[in-house]
Amino acid sequence: MRDTVIAFGRVTTNVGSFVTARSAKVIESFGAFIIFSVAAFRAAFSRPWRRRLVLQHMEFIGYQSLGIVLISGFFIGAVFSLQIGHIFRIFGAQAMLGAATGKSLSRELSPLVTGFLLAGRAGAAITAEIGTMRVTEQVDAMEAMAVDPLDYLVGPRLLASMLMFPILVGIFNVMGMLGAIAVSVVIFDIDQAMFWEKLTRLVKMKDLFAGLQKAVPFGAIISLLGCRFGLETKGGAKGVGLATTNSVVAMLLTLIGVDFVITYVQIMTK
Repeated sequence: MRDTVIAFGRVTTNVGSFVTARSAKVIESFGAFIIFSVAAFRAAFSRPWRRRLVLQHMEFIGYQSLGIVLISGFFIGAVFSLQIGHIFRIFGAQAMLGAATGKSLSRELSPLVTGFLLAGRAGAAITAEIGTMRVTEQVDAMEAMAVDPLDYLVGPRLLASMLMFPILVGIFNVMGMLGAIAVSVVIFDIDQAMFWEKLTRLVKMKDLFAGLQKAVPFGAIISLLGCRFGLETKGGAKGVGLATTNSVVAMLLTLIGVDFVITYVQIMTK
């Protein structure tokens, strides 16, 4: 009995030490990320203005992501309308399909799904690019030439992401509504005039702004996490792959958590 108690005490002590160490490491990493984010925002909105770099990253993050946003927006709007349309048909409320789809897209689906798409495409590319520069010592060479990596690598990407993300969310909204009206007219035989009348009556500008309010912080989160994981990459090609995977996972989880917080604040402050 005594040996069992002693063994249990040792296990409890080891588990407690492990949890304490992991918690301290998480807190330390979070604090370091906050410091990094503040420095990145300072670099993005202070001289020297690297306009050419900002435009290049806007083209990569925005224009080159346009295809996936257009296709995904249309089919997600169509699928969502298809799912809830059958429920509305039971209650004879098919005319409300446009309003329900518009509310869901503008307030929640458009910013969150666009964030997931860009995390998988642009965010992963940012981490891989900067991570490759780190392991090949290009970042060290920049620092040796008195070029701040935050000014040259992080700031332009942060600014470009924050500028392009709301535009992509707006495009996602438009394509989602096109998919919704296609399903409503073709499958559920809803009159187009009735569809748009309910949509414009119940979906207000505040609903669109509620989604766009999430777009700017989502864009900042993707670029900041991508740059952060890229700059901390080590271990050669394997390290680049591991950093890219970890960055995408961190982006998705952070987007979900921040989305909940913003939605809660929006609802409670109505």
